[in-house]
Amino acid sequence: MTMFGAIVLGALFLASGQEGTKEKTEAKAMGKAFELRVYHTHPDRMPALEKRFKDHTIKLLEKHGMKLVGFWKPVPASEGGDTVLVYLVEHASREAADKSWDTFRKDADWMKVRADSEKDGPIVKKVDVQWWGATPYSAIR
Repeated sequence: MTMFGAIVLGALFLASGQEGTKEKTEAKAMGKAFELRVYHTHPDRMPALEKRFKDHTIKLLEKHGMKLVGFWKPVPASEGGDTVLVYLVEHASREAADKSWDTFRKDADWMKVRADSEKDGPIVKKVDVQWWGATPYSAIR
């Protein structure tokens, strides 16, 4: 994870949850699941990604039950703000997240939006995903 990702998470008072059976059981006991997504774009494609989010993706993610906590970019832009976008999604549980992503990816509107937005070439080079669970003392639970 990059430094700014750690800062975003620290600011939200979230604590780590990891992959695996034991960890999934612990995450379930913790309740909500928070998904940190870090998008790395191809050069000069950040405007296309931001337009896609603003005009379409946010509504489609919400349609599939995802609560978007916020979006961030590194400051200054020279630290990656021209190719990196971070956002945090709140889910009722990991199981709810899996279901939401599954239905989102199959959504005909999403498939059309994605295809239309990538007519000038691919936008996203890589996506890093981390799962987090709120601590008992977190402002967000």
